[in-house]
Amino acid sequence: MNSAGHPEATARRGLELTPFRGLRYDPDRVGSLAAVTSPPYDVVVRPDGLLHLESADPYNIVRLILPQAATPEARNEQAARTLRRWTAEGVLTTDPEPGLYVYEQRDREGMLQRGIIGALRVSDPSEQVVLPHEDVMPHVVADRAALMRATRANLEPLLLTYRGDDATPATTALVERTAEQPPLLSTTTEDGFCHRLWSVTAPDTVARVRAELSRHQALIADGHHRWATYRTLRAEHPSPSPWDHGLVLLVDTARYPLRVRAIHRLLHGVPVHEAVAALAGHFRVRRLGTSLDESLETLAKAAGSGNAFLLAGDGAFHLVDLPDPGLLARTIPTDRPEAWRTLDATVLHATLLAHVWHVPDDSASHISYIHDTAATVEKAERDGGTAVLMHPVREEVVRELARQGVTMPRKSTSFGPKPASGLVLRPLDA
Repeated sequence: MNSAGHPEATARRGLELTPFRGLRYDPDRVGSLAAVTSPPYDVVVRPDGLLHLESADPYNIVRLILPQAATPEARNEQAARTLRRWTAEGVLTTDPEPGLYVYEQRDREGMLQRGIIGALRVSDPSEQVVLPHEDVMPHVVADRAALMRATRANLEPLLLTYRGDDATPATTALVERTAEQPPLLSTTTEDGFCHRLWSVTAPDTVARVRAELSRHQALIADGHHRWATYRTLRAEHPSPSPWDHGLVLLVDTARYPLRVRAIHRLLHGVPVHEAVAALAGHFRVRRLGTSLDESLETLAKAAGSGNAFLLAGDGAFHLVDLPDPGLLARTIPTDRPEAWRTLDATVLHATLLAHVWHVPDDSASHISYIHDTAATVEKAERDGGTAVLMHPVREEVVRELARQGVTMPRKSTSFGPKPASGLVLRPLDA
């Protein structure tokens, strides 16, 4: 299998997708399917978004993926008790047959994404079957692992992409043909996305899909920490075990290209005026107006010719660009490809955070990672911190670095649309 995901003469294990018995909400037991769904755990803006989801429905999935209690141990045990109670009460029911799930997302603007949800064999990095492109934070992996141990379930799928091209005709036909049938569920969430889900249980059809995917590799688009968690938990349990597999959504981006957006940073306890003052002599800083859209357009133009960022939090926007070459030479590691050394995320973490602002990038008390641009600015203004707004990196850069085995700084990209959490879970005891 070469780096594009096509078979080569040498045999190598590729993607091994397995059907499973999904755990799903009984629509007759909840207010609405939309009201029990959530964005992935790391996209929920806390505390506002968390409180909003908790109030949407007493059975919202956020009570499992982001349980609230005084200690981590209490949170995880609470999630486990909640999952057991909802299952015992029939709020969540297990599908009668194992299957792969075709999943569709469509928004009001015509964005369409389709893929297959299944249990994927957890592989080692040396196999180059699942390619990460970002570093992870060990404390987040430990947190997710503890939650999965307690609940004995994969609560939400991570998002993987592969390049099907003409090498997956049966898989492509299955997805398109299935999407013409009545779905198991259909719901529209408040972000305007319509979600539909189907189960595919026919053994011969499943076998053809599995055979085609076994000749491919995948890129982690969203869910690096959950994939690292799968690997941690697999190592803890003698094989064979249910922990050998993890819940994923596989999307063929040759057919359904993803959107690539930036993940922004919120620096706690660093007022904008302090952040700007520290940049003197290191970067150029220009004060812009108060319009978010216009400032983002200015950022996009500046990013076309070099590293650029927007700072916000004091009611205005500040464009940061033209870094001092000498500073970059002193602070950027030289043992990585040029494409990595010139990434905005690399300059942010290696130069700005580590050497200019002296902000640890792995501590939740010092920095938050937020996907929503407006929410990042609002929280900075409310909390007196500094929002660092990023320009998205191109997908081809991400994929090429991943093929070289080079990981980007953590939270460098946001691929989407992301699968909604709460549509199908994978219980490990089913």
